[in-house]
Amino acid sequence: MAGGLARGSTHPTLRSFFFGCLLCCVLPSVAWAKTVIVGAKNFTEQYIIAELTRQLLESHGFSVRTKTGLSSMGVRREQETGLIDLYWEYTGTSLRIHNRVAGQFSPDETYARVKAADARKGLVWLRPSRINNTYALAMRRPDAQAKGLATISDLAVLIRSGGAIRFACNTEFFTRSDGLLPLQRAYAFEFGQGDVVRTSDDAIYEGLRSKAWIDVGLVFSTDGRVAAFDLLLLRDDRNFFPSYRLAPVVRQTVLESHLGLAAVLEALAARLDDPTMAHLNALVDVGGITAEEAARRFLMNEGLSP
Repeated sequence: MAGGLARGSTHPTLRSFFFGCLLCCVLPSVAWAKTVIVGAKNFTEQYIIAELTRQLLESHGFSVRTKTGLSSMGVRREQETGLIDLYWEYTGTSLRIHNRVAGQFSPDETYARVKAADARKGLVWLRPSRINNTYALAMRRPDAQAKGLATISDLAVLIRSGGAIRFACNTEFFTRSDGLLPLQRAYAFEFGQGDVVRTSDDAIYEGLRSKAWIDVGLVFSTDGRVAAFDLLLLRDDRNFFPSYRLAPVVRQTVLESHLGLAAVLEALAARLDDPTMAHLNALVDVGGITAEEAARRFLMNEGLSP
């Protein structure tokens, strides 16, 4: 019949219908397969790094989800089980906590050791940034100067001689293998009974600033509040703390299925160092802007935004 459909053909409307159904079934799974899940720990620096990663990857066409606010053990556990594809880890944490390696090593050797150890778990350490966010013991500068304290050894001598010092740290540091008890053993001293308080990172900084109830506090060396509150970092003169260089760590299977991912992450790592990270942290913790906004400003200033 003139104008009829040829044998075996399908009406255009039906073809559109079937094609639409096919897209509905296929596209969600394709999008999910391409989504990169970025994890982060539960402090400002990690929130900022996660935002930098998300925004930069999205500008390069990647679909990204973030999962933040996790503990050091939690984020690694989720990565090893495939729930998180990548996050930025500190070499010293991987060395001491995730791989249980003791000893003192140079920054380069620390990186080489964790890279090799984690490769056996299917995790790839990409080229690191120049951020070394080590733990540090901080005091109010006038207090430290009045007591003649410049190093952790100086603090140990004061405590061994009977000086009462009130110390505050977070719960994780209290139990870590590179935490409080090993630190005290390394420097041959012990805080007095009742002189150690476990609290949040924010409370430590506020306590140091307000001069209320802390003499010495555990801080991160790249935290923007160190300079803003004029805190003095006691030098780790026995090199107890390992290097904590920050680098992106990605599951091997994710790198293989997401071409170009490593290059984008390493380009970001190359732009990050201690002063830059301290500035970004200060924008959030002192300036009051969001991690998302701090990341957006940095990427724009660096010419990394689309």
